[in-house]
Amino acid sequence: MATISEKNTAPISRNKLLGVAGLGWLFDAMDVGILSFVIAALHEDWNLTTAQMGWIGSVNSIGMAVGAFVFGIYADRVGRKKIFIITLLLFSLASGVSALTTTLAAFIILRFFVGMGLGGELPVASTLVSESVPAKERGRVVVLLESFWAAGWLIAALISYFIIPSYGWRIALLLTALPALYALYLRINLPDSPQFSAKKDVLRSISTNIKDVWSKKYRKPTLMLWIVWFTVVFSYYGMFLWLPSVMVLKGFTLIQSFGYVLIMTLAQLPGYFSAAWLIEKIGRKFVLVTYLIGTAASALVFGNAETVGMLLAAGAFLSFFNLGAWGALYAYSPEQYPTVIRGTGTGMAASFGRVGGILGPLLVGSMLTAGYGVEWIFGIFCVSIILGALAVAFLGVETKQMELE
Repeated sequence: MATISEKNTAPISRNKLLGVAGLGWLFDAMDVGILSFVIAALHEDWNLTTAQMGWIGSVNSIGMAVGAFVFGIYADRVGRKKIFIITLLLFSLASGVSALTTTLAAFIILRFFVGMGLGGELPVASTLVSESVPAKERGRVVVLLESFWAAGWLIAALISYFIIPSYGWRIALLLTALPALYALYLRINLPDSPQFSAKKDVLRSISTNIKDVWSKKYRKPTLMLWIVWFTVVFSYYGMFLWLPSVMVLKGFTLIQSFGYVLIMTLAQLPGYFSAAWLIEKIGRKFVLVTYLIGTAASALVFGNAETVGMLLAAGAFLSFFNLGAWGALYAYSPEQYPTVIRGTGTGMAASFGRVGGILGPLLVGSMLTAGYGVEWIFGIFCVSIILGALAVAFLGVETKQMELE
C-alpha cells in the first residue's frame, strides 16, 4: 500500500492543490450553470422548441460521458496531472468558440467538446486530490473541492442576472472561458499524485483495467457507483438545467426566474460545508443517503409548489441537499478502487452517470411537449434519487479514513 510522504501532505501544498484544482472546478461550474440560463435566452433569441432546448443539455452530457470514460482511463496510463491540463484546455477553447456561433448545429457540436473537457476533468480532479491528502481529512478536502462548484454556479447566476439581459448570452459564455486559461497556467506547475507517481512504472493494459473494475472483488462497489451516479446525474441535469425555464413556465418573467434561481443557488454553499463536516464525523454513507433523501423530498415539494415562498424554500433545500450529495459522491467514488485502476473505475462510473445526464434534459423537454405538468416531471426525479440512496445504503461500505491502496 502506497503511503503519502510528509512533504506531500504539508498544509501549504495541500491548500495550493485545493486552490488550483478548485479554480478549474469553479470555471467548469460557471459554464454548466450559465448554460441553463443560456438555454432560456436562446429559446427567445433563436425561437427554440422545448425539444431543441433539451438537446442542448443532452449533447453537453454526451460529451461528458465520452470525456469521463476516455480521460478517466488515460489518467491511469499517463497520469492525473496531464489529463487535468488537457481537459481544461479543451473545455476553455470550445466554450470560447461557442460564444461566436450563429447556428444551433454549430453550438451543439461545440457543446459536445465542452462536455468532453468537463466530463474528463471532474473525476480526474477528485482522484488527484484524493491521492494527495492523508486519509483522516481526505473526504473533507474532496467535498471542499466540490464546494468550488457552488461558487461557480453562484457566479454564473450573477453573470446571467446582470449580463445576459443587457449584453447577451455570448458575452456571458466568453466570461466563463477566458479566466479558465488562467487556471490552466496555474495547473502547469502542479505536482502529480504521489500515489500515481509511485506506481507509474507498473504498466497495465487498458483492457485489463476495465476488466478489473468489473472483477469479482470490485463488482459490488462498481454496481453501486453506477446506479448512484446514473440516478444523481439524471436528476441533477434534468432539474437544474431546466430550472430557469421551469420558473418561466410557472408564470415568472425571464429576469424574475434568473433572480429566483440566484437566491436558490446560495443554498449550495452551506450544503457543501455541512457535508464536508459530517463526512469525516459520521461517514460517507450517512451523508450520501441522508442528503439524497433530502434531495428527493425537496424535488417533490418543488414540483408541486404554487407560491413564490414555497418555490424559493423548496428550491433552496433542493440546492442544499443535492450539492452536498454531489460532494460526498466525489469523495466516495475514488475510495472504491486501488491506485492502478482508480482513474478507470471512477471515470467509468461517471461516464455511465452522464448517460443519465443525456436522458434527464430530454425527458423534461419531451414531457413538457406532451403536456405533462412540472409536478409529474419532478416526481420522476424524486423516485430516481431514492433508488440511488437505496443503492448506497444496501451495496455500499463505509470508507471513512480508510487508507487507499
